[in-house]
Amino acid sequence: MRRGIVWWKEKRSLKGGFILHNDIPDLPMNNGHQIPQLGLGVFQVDNAEDTKNAIKWALAAGYRHIDTAAYYGNEQWVGEAIRESDVPRDQIFVTSKLWNSVRGYDETQAAFQETLDKLGLDYLDLYLIHWPAPGYLDSWRAMEDLYKAGKIKNIGVSNFNQTQMADILAHGTVKPVVDQIETHPYFQQNDMHAYLESQGILHEAWSPLGGGNNNALTDSVINELAAAHDVSAAQIILRWHVQREEVVIPKSIHEARIQQNRDIFAFGLDEDEMKAISDLDTGKRVGPDPDDTAWLKKSQTYSGRK
Repeated sequence: MRRGIVWWKEKRSLKGGFILHNDIPDLPMNNGHQIPQLGLGVFQVDNAEDTKNAIKWALAAGYRHIDTAAYYGNEQWVGEAIRESDVPRDQIFVTSKLWNSVRGYDETQAAFQETLDKLGLDYLDLYLIHWPAPGYLDSWRAMEDLYKAGKIKNIGVSNFNQTQMADILAHGTVKPVVDQIETHPYFQQNDMHAYLESQGILHEAWSPLGGGNNNALTDSVINELAAAHDVSAAQIILRWHVQREEVVIPKSIHEARIQQNRDIFAFGLDEDEMKAISDLDTGKRVGPDPDDTAWLKKSQTYSGRK
């Protein structure tokens, strides 16, 4: 396996095979830190009750990675849920993101402090530039300084393509630890996956199950595999991501699904099953294209979901 990571082949059986386990692994990042491979996303969770319940259930199920963003409008509830939990802060990996309407060195530092204040935290585990909207290099420089000052433990980007990532690498002094990009069985990002691996940058998947007309949960191949393993379609897809060595952040506000999405480390997909899912790629996105400069500029007029 790449990077020497071992997920589900951890303990040898008496017959020389392997016993599967259900622990959530940590993946190493290029700065020597680690990130939990499975997290809970809270995009489009627009009220305090749902946000806090989802995080409470996730932490109780063993999740230790929560992904939010300034644009989501729920950072304050994420922070409240963390403070109200029984899990120590230093055991929870918290990610947030800088929205497209904020660019510039001073503006980025001020936006980061606003995020920190809403979360009620002293530091962030990971801070991302949400999209490669114009002006991202000045924002990256501000994030580098916040990282060097210890206010952010890790910095990265989201929705950057190869050209935009190369721009960051050419002009920055700190390499991004992750690129969080749309990835699911119908949009697998294989070229970007290989590029990120070549650069030592983790591939983090948002919309991991697809969505809209590209919802992979109803795919017949996925459901045949789910029946064969006696698991859900979502668990098959999330397991596929895990075996591709991606960080994955499924979103749910339902306790049973949050638990189910977490239980993806006690079974494995063989090579033929992985290929069957790989063959589903259609190259169709759910979300915007980072090459769409008109959308990127327009998005800078959006202040957020709230």
